[in-house]
Amino acid sequence: MEKEVKVWYDKEGDYFEVMFEQKAGYFKETENDAVMEKVDKEGNIIGFSILKVSALKDRQLLSFNLRDKAA
Repeated sequence: MEKEVKVWYDKEGDYFEVMFEQKAGYFKETENDAVMEKVDKEGNIIGFSILKVSALKDRQLLSFNLRDKAA
């Protein structure tokens, strides 16, 4: 199955966003302070964002879990 993923990076805002689906939803906190997950009204993950991306430049890996409604 082919799926379009949209990626935005705002250098001035130091903000990175990935959207798996273009639909209404809201952002929720994750276990990582820099990462927010975007979910739809049913709780399905439709994307995520990373704040202060430049602070991660010296790290080799950023790891986080995204949990949908089934978790």
